Amino acid sequence: MSSRLFAISFDAHQPEVLARFWSGLLGAERTDDPYGGVSLLSGNDAGYRLGFRPTRAPKTAQNRAHFDLTSSSPEDQRRTVAVALDLGARRADVGQGPDASHVVLADPEGNEFCVLEPGNGFLAGCGLLGALACDGTRAVGRFWSRALGWPLVWDQDEETAIQSPDGGTKITWGGPPLMPDAGKDLRFDLMADDDLKAEVERLLSLGAERVAADESGESGGPGEGEVVLADPDGNEFRLLARR
Repeated sequence: MSSRLFAISFDAHQPEVLARFWSGLLGAERTDDPYGGVSLLSGNDAGYRLGFRPTRAPKTAQNRAHFDLTSSSPEDQRRTVAVALDLGARRADVGQGPDASHVVLADPEGNEFCVLEPGNGFLAGCGLLGALACDGTRAVGRFWSRALGWPLVWDQDEETAIQSPDGGTKITWGGPPLMPDAGKDLRFDLMADDDLKAEVERLLSLGAERVAADESGESGGPGEGEVVLADPDGNEFRLLARR
């Protein structure tokens, strides 16, 4: 492996405001970011951060990726929902129906997330940030397994999931068909362990594609020491040089 998952980052119109929401909800501490962004420690064995990076892109559809928060009891689930609503979240309808045992919310910038009912065996031991649930093909799940060096922990009926060898959050893909590109979404930031150019070539060999600076959707495009790529499903991610 030649790069690691540095952050799961939110596209944000107001990064500081959104970071305060997620810090309050998760009890996550702010940390220095060598790339000049806003970052929180995830408190997760997977080792990544939560990032908040500025964008002017509008949110045009349901996000392709969202967090599933776990609960230890019905009371714990209700408490997490209450805290989120007090911090500025709202209830969201993504077609879950009135009998759903999980609660769907949206943060102050409209990013959907779920607070799951207790007893989810698949996410047992994963921590509060139990899963990043993504819309995506089997090919993209296998791409990210190879890109990050995280083993597949599920690969069945077009659905895939990976998890860091150290445990923590699982990243899952639900298979086709894919939802429309939401524009404003959650994205992966990778840090190259060694040579940035060599790591770009490795990721391209696995199925990534280059994204031109004027196509990235970022205000100002990529900065020095970073490259914007897209995975096999067209989801953009950043590869960052080590600092």
